[in-house]
Amino acid sequence: MNLRAKKPGDSLESMELPPVSRLDLIKYAGASGDFNPIHTIDEAAEKAGLPGIIAHGMWTMGNLGKLFTPYVGEGFIEKFSVRFAGMVFLDDRLTLSATLKEAQGARQTYEAVVANQDGGKVIKGEIVFKMYGE
Repeated sequence: MNLRAKKPGDSLESMELPPVSRLDLIKYAGASGDFNPIHTIDEAAEKAGLPGIIAHGMWTMGNLGKLFTPYVGEGFIEKFSVRFAGMVFLDDRLTLSATLKEAQGARQTYEAVVANQDGGKVIKGEIVFKMYGE
């Protein structure tokens, strides 16, 4: 289904990511330049009072954008705002979801969520998708 056919209350197809791996976080650290050791080194995370290393919030947020990849031919993400609501740990299984909240002309506003395997929301946000040609 294309995005133009979506109505408020409709959801995009949710996506489950593979379990979060240390390699994911090491690659992201290199790509982003965020080498805070709480994201890659167990001892540093524990010293900071964490039960283990945590994923970069921006790594989790970036993955949320994958929900819109199938629609790249229809438009683009114009606005992407989130609130980090929980931590993501190694081996967490994250589910990405987005529900259309409002449609005005070429702009669609989605309520977006990243939830862990226990249903805990680790990211809550809003994504505005703008259609081409309008």
